[in-house]
Order: sequence, then C-alpha cells, then structure tokens
Amino acid sequence: MMQKITIKDVAQAAGVSTQTVSRVINSRPDVSPDTRARVQQVITELGYSPNVIARSLSRGRTNTFGVVGFGLSYFGPSSILSGIEQKSNELGFSLLLSLLNDFEATKIDGILRNLLSRQVDGIIWAVPGNDRLEGELSSRFSQISVPVVYLNKPKQRDEVIAGMDNRLGGRLATEHLLEQGYNRIGIITGPIDWWEAQEREKGWRVTMSNAGLTNLEELIVNGDWSASSGEIGLHKLVARSPEIEAVFACNDQMALGALKAARRLDIKVPRDLGIVGFDDIPEAAYFYPSLTTIRQNARSLGALAVDQMCSYINAREKQEEFEPEVKWIQPRLIVRNSSIR
Repeated sequence: MMQKITIKDVAQAAGVSTQTVSRVINSRPDVSPDTRARVQQVITELGYSPNVIARSLSRGRTNTFGVVGFGLSYFGPSSILSGIEQKSNELGFSLLLSLLNDFEATKIDGILRNLLSRQVDGIIWAVPGNDRLEGELSSRFSQISVPVVYLNKPKQRDEVIAGMDNRLGGRLATEHLLEQGYNRIGIITGPIDWWEAQEREKGWRVTMSNAGLTNLEELIVNGDWSASSGEIGLHKLVARSPEIEAVFACNDQMALGALKAARRLDIKVPRDLGIVGFDDIPEAAYFYPSLTTIRQNARSLGALAVDQMCSYINAREKQEEFEPEVKWIQPRLIVRNSSIR
C-alpha cells in the first residue's frame, strides 16, 4: 500500500516548518513568494492532498459557498458562474449551487433554507438585479447570519456587491458610434426590468443627450436578449425612424438578429447602418461583418465576488470591521467591422 503523504513530509522536503506549509495551503499572505513557490512545488512533486474536512473543522468552517445562480442559457450569467467556480477551486472552497429559474420571490426562502442547513460559510447571490425581486431581498436576507455577496444589482442598503459597470458600457458603445459619424443611434434594450438592461440604456441615453440629440423615445425598442428580438427590434426601429444610422444592441445575440434584419432590408452594414453589441461572445468576431462590441469580463466578475467573500469571512473571524462596498469591473470597447465606416 502506498504511504500517505503528510504535511510533515512536505515541510521536511521543502525545508520549512509545518506552520509555513499550512500558511501556503490556506493562501495566507505572510509567506514570501520564493518560499510559497518552493512549498507548492514540493506539494506537486509529492502528490500531497490536504485533508480538507479536517482543515475546515479546525477553523470552524465547511469551506463551502452557497451560490444562487440564474439564467445559465445567457452568456453573462453562465460566464460569471464559471469565474466563481474557478476562483473558489483555486482557494480550496467547494460550491453548492442552487438555480432560480425565474424571478419568483416565493422560491427564495426554500433555497436559502437548503443552503443554510448545509452550513455554508457564505452565500453568493449571482441573480441579476430585477425590479420584481429588489423589494424582497432585504426581508429575506436581513436575518441571515452568514456573509452575503451580491452580483450586478443596485445598492439598496449596507451590501457587498461585485458589479459590471453596465452604464459605462452603454456610454462607450454610443460614444464610439458618434465618433464614427453616426448620429441617429437607436437602441435595442434587454428586458427592461433587469437592472443591467436599465444601466446600459442609461449610458446610451446620457451620451445621446450630451451630444444634443433629441426625440430619443422613438429610438428605443425593448428586446429580451434573444436574437429574434434583435431582428424584430431593428424592423421596428427602421419603421419608426427610416433615417436611423446606427443601433446599439444591448447584447451580442440581439446584435446578430439586427444583422439578419439589415440584410433582409438591404441595409448595408456598416456603410448605411453601424451596429454595436455587448458581451463579446466568442462568436462575435465571426459574425458578418465582424461585430464591434463591449467586452464584459464576466469570469473576472465571478472571481471578484469570491475574493470579496473571502475578505468578508476573514474579517469576521478576526472580529474586524468589514465595510460594505461595491466593486466594479470596467468593460472595454472591442472595435470590429460592423461600426467602422
């Protein structure tokens, strides 16, 4: 039988104390980079696997996060969950995932009871901000004893939030189209009760107003994130405002639908109509023409939420103050052929 490698074996091979090995395993900052690298190399060479359960019990933790997710069919939410999983795994945490398939507040209590009964160390609420839920969250979470980190929602009270600056993304998209000489710029929004959709529209609206452009309401069509709603949306915009010059589609799927509608209407992109999307899905570079879009690094957003959770938990263990705050991920404009005249 193969002998089990212990933390003492790792310490002896690396020439350090068992306490130093423990600090490396637990991602403590009080270890020099050279020592950390040497210990990690020995752990790999010896095939050492820490006893996660024993570590957790000794620290009063389960080393498990509860994650409440939503909308895995959408690129953004699924990428956020991927980032949460990857970062949690790096830091030695397991996940218990529960999915909220719609915005029904009645389902929240059961989900929370299930997670708390499993003694999770904290809960990451990865459900998009939604008008129907905002009024319910305060009462649901006010009695919860574990830390909670929210993603992509407006701050209503003392909350820890990781968010994408969607308003900045809307502004970047619209400013780019204006710089290219397009003036009559329409927008196909996401579902208007989603906070992210509201923020992207606000970025578009403020930028258009600052440029002195008026009669904005006839340039707004509400979509539902689907390609079909983007196709329908462009048909509506052209019917309302035949002189329209460009469209900001608030996700790449709707931009794809708008491109299809433009071909059917014999509108040349980008000569007659500029189009900008949002998300930078992997296929965006292969649309025809290739799609200018706003890149939101959703995986980094998920990782940021995990980092905030770890800081929150560590502060509680040390009985230190932890100031609730919102941390933002900044989006980037990715310029391709669909918007370059």
